[in-house]
Amino acid sequence: MLLLGLCIVAWSFLGFFKGKKNAQKLKSEGSLKELPLYYGYYVALWSSLPPLFMILIYFLPFPIFFDVSQEVREYFPWIFLNLVALCCFFYASHRIKPNFKARRLIERLVKFFFFLTALVAILTSLGIILSLLFDALRFFEIVSLQDFFFNTQWSPQLAKRDPANAFGILPLFSGTLLITGIALLVAIPLGLFSAIYLAEFARISTRSFCKPFLEMLAGVPTVVYGFFAVVMIAPLLQGIGNFFDISVSSESALGVGIVMGIMLIPFISSLSDDVIRAVPRSLKEGALGMGATPAEAICHIVIPAAFPGIVGAVLLAFSRAIGETMIVVMAAGLSAQMTGNPLKSVTTVTVQIVSLLTGDQEFNSPQTLAAFALGLVLFIVTLCLNMIALKVMRSFREKYD
Repeated sequence: MLLLGLCIVAWSFLGFFKGKKNAQKLKSEGSLKELPLYYGYYVALWSSLPPLFMILIYFLPFPIFFDVSQEVREYFPWIFLNLVALCCFFYASHRIKPNFKARRLIERLVKFFFFLTALVAILTSLGIILSLLFDALRFFEIVSLQDFFFNTQWSPQLAKRDPANAFGILPLFSGTLLITGIALLVAIPLGLFSAIYLAEFARISTRSFCKPFLEMLAGVPTVVYGFFAVVMIAPLLQGIGNFFDISVSSESALGVGIVMGIMLIPFISSLSDDVIRAVPRSLKEGALGMGATPAEAICHIVIPAAFPGIVGAVLLAFSRAIGETMIVVMAAGLSAQMTGNPLKSVTTVTVQIVSLLTGDQEFNSPQTLAAFALGLVLFIVTLCLNMIALKVMRSFREKYD
């Protein structure tokens, strides 16, 4: 398959150079009014797209061609591809004439390609929603909405005996919100203060050195954060708790929240830095001209002006924290309990989704269907947060464009 793809690419390059050469010849005669580049693109597309489409049809999982011997079947794709590409190549090459407008066709094809990519994105999102929705509806035929959203017990192991009282989402969301709240308490001050320093106080050399290192945290894999939480933060918190004679769980919400907050710092810092720097400098200069100190100008002028963008950054970080999986899977517990004590072990929605889909469970079992219900709820919550964040940030851009 790879060699067939390389063959199609070779035909595309050959068509491009042939079409461009023929167009340049006509241009030298003074009978061509468009750039030769468009004619090269035209022949290249004709030499590659139809063969690609035919080969994709040939490799469909159901038979569409007549039965042939195995030897012929091995060489048939090569013969078929080159034959179709050769015919399309000569057809497109002979269409290059002075009155032929290739630019209009290329622009239509580019518009169709953009429309196709947007359609694929929309259909993919719709497919994700429908796949979650259908299986979630099957789950809600077993467990009612009232039991699912208002029950305080989460015990999937009791699903066969009493499914109505085995799937209560409140303990999961309480643990999720507890860990997310701790993460935001860590990420918001550190991210916002570092953004203020980089945008208003740091020298250019300091900013060019510190900002890449700060944003490098966003490129660290989440599994590394999970290892860091298990190996470093959890033993450290237990040691501090033993020193003060306080019981700290090895899978405490505090440890997970701290590490998740470190992961969220680049999101808040980078977005806040951009919105702070987008505030018109005339506002700060006017405040300084009226006798305000730099700190007063930042606190009373710059931050309020950038506040919508900062709120958008915090909401995006909030949605990122709710959907985080790897850190909480590695460092959080599996015990679903409603508690506000950050030193105890809690579980989250993402941990339970992974737990329910791991093992030899049947696809039609309540445990497996419950994972789709959790995924649908998590998807709706994250989507709402992202929409709110984008709306807030859009209002900020409209104000200062």
